[in-house]
Amino acid sequence: MEKELFDYVAERAGILATADTSKQETKDAAAAWKDAVAADSSDAAVEAATTKLLDFLEGRPTTIDGVIAFAQGPAKEMMGEEVAAKMLEAQLARKGAGAKYCNCPSCAAASELLAKFGRIEL
Repeated sequence: MEKELFDYVAERAGILATADTSKQETKDAAAAWKDAVAADSSDAAVEAATTKLLDFLEGRPTTIDGVIAFAQGPAKEMMGEEVAAKMLEAQLARKGAGAKYCNCPSCAAASELLAKFGRIEL
């Protein structure tokens, strides 16, 4: 894997491993990628670890429609009416501008990785 692409994956794996918005299993998958490439930085090992991470991430970024549904429902109780309304307004505007996925740090990093490897379209 070229250094530029490796650095791209490493940066996003770092986000996934540490973001408050990442679920524990996502943090674990990103940490496993980092551990695997630290233990063996050969092209084959890096490719295998990257494929494993991408396989894990597939289907995980929340769609924009999922974020909108969250803002219309559970967010009201969890964050309050005012915050949920602002979230809904922002996400509807993002959808209107063509966004397909959530823009939280975890979903952004995951969707960027998946798009970079041709597994989804942004």
